[in-house]
Amino acid sequence: MCSSGKFEPKSFRFESCRGARVSFISLISFISNENPGMTVKVSMILNGRPVAHDIEERTLLVTYIREACRLTGTHVGCDTAQCGACTVHLDGKAVKSCNVLALQAEGAQVTTIEGLVGEDGSLHPVQVAFKEHHGLQCGYCTPGMVMSATHLLRIIPQPTNEQIRDQLDGNLCRCTGYHNIIKAVQEASKVMAG
Repeated sequence: MCSSGKFEPKSFRFESCRGARVSFISLISFISNENPGMTVKVSMILNGRPVAHDIEERTLLVTYIREACRLTGTHVGCDTAQCGACTVHLDGKAVKSCNVLALQAEGAQVTTIEGLVGEDGSLHPVQVAFKEHHGLQCGYCTPGMVMSATHLLRIIPQPTNEQIRDQLDGNLCRCTGYHNIIKAVQEASKVMAG
């Protein structure tokens, strides 16, 4: 708070650094969706295709993917970068898209779970392994788990169990107990190695 700022708890009003009086309700309205931010154009390569939309500058990448691009495979689980359900690849790295502004992906290559499917509709080997080894139950965490696992297998083609656990540490699953997920990643690594 600046030296001229003064908080008045009884009236929920404060004096800003410029001396203007702003009510607490006005401040909340400004921050909330009642007063949207500035609109900017963002463009990127999403799943191999160029996309561009006008968005609010505060739009999260997960929101952009789901709402502007209508790709709903990337899930929103926590909005705090804790669960990993929103994991995507940003320029080849696994990131939690609820923790990245869409503007930060300007000009980048973004891959979602939908982008792993082959041109002919065939599933990625990690997706097949998850299916065959029952690495999913409710399926909510699955897109994030698969995206994290594919990133791991790209950088470490033959990971140890410890490396798999380390990579998936930021992805939460409430159903499976992780055992079958680890088996699925191990199997996918064998299939991808040929």
